[in-house]
Amino acid sequence: MPTLRRLLCACLILLAAAAAADPILIHYPRAESIDDERGEYGLALLELALAKSGGLYRVELSPTRMQQNRALVELQSGSGRIDIVGTMTSAEREAALLPVRIPMTRGLIGWRIGLVRGDHKDLLRDVRTVEDLKRFSTAQGHDWPDLEILRHSGLHVHPVAVYSGLFGMLNAGRIDWAPRSTNEIWAEAARHPELAIDSHIVLRYPTADYFFVNRNNPALAEAVRTGLEAALADGSFEQLFYLHYGRLLRNARFDQRLIIQLPNPLLSPQTPLGRKELWFSLEDLKRYP
Repeated sequence: MPTLRRLLCACLILLAAAAAADPILIHYPRAESIDDERGEYGLALLELALAKSGGLYRVELSPTRMQQNRALVELQSGSGRIDIVGTMTSAEREAALLPVRIPMTRGLIGWRIGLVRGDHKDLLRDVRTVEDLKRFSTAQGHDWPDLEILRHSGLHVHPVAVYSGLFGMLNAGRIDWAPRSTNEIWAEAARHPELAIDSHIVLRYPTADYFFVNRNNPALAEAVRTGLEAALADGSFEQLFYLHYGRLLRNARFDQRLIIQLPNPLLSPQTPLGRKELWFSLEDLKRYP
């Protein structure tokens, strides 16, 4: 009994010391351009998760801006410059890194609306099938999983090396349209008034954006996972999601668009598709009109 008592006391001392210690600093990648708002929600969600998991970690943006592929390379290398990245998943990324399999944007990143030139607002008006879309050229980042997802369905997709190049190609007429996620397109259209948002169709393919960490850092992955689960349980995850995207979802008017379903050949079999509470659906809009 004395030995057990000493062991319990030692555990309490260690827990107290951990609680009193300064939080561990981790770095999240700064967006690649100054007007790129895509990382704001991811950072807010990460901060929420870390707070819910006990505050053992503190997050800061990386000192320098970086493209998605560079952030993933830094993360996999274990250089210490990047400790966690929020990005779209693929089986390849899940093999190289340690994913937290809770979709950051509830799968909304797989709901794609077309960005077109301002003088071609009705370019996609008569599109009814994937076959119809094959008449039009598009582009995606060379290191985005979307590139292969769209090509798998037979679409004509150009790779672009830099995110901002997508909009230049579209405005110059080098591509016909650009499918963008619902949570990104409104800010992009506001920054590029020469472009317009298509009002006729939405592509939908099953995918998720996850937080990824280096495979040698399971403690951080577990802290993020437990924090996200706690935020799901108390409703703060959903509250943050609709705070950022509720107005955009109303503007999207999915009920007035033709939904074209595409398969995702890159989806891991471990994707938690069976947990319905993790995914956005059109039924959700009835609760958040």
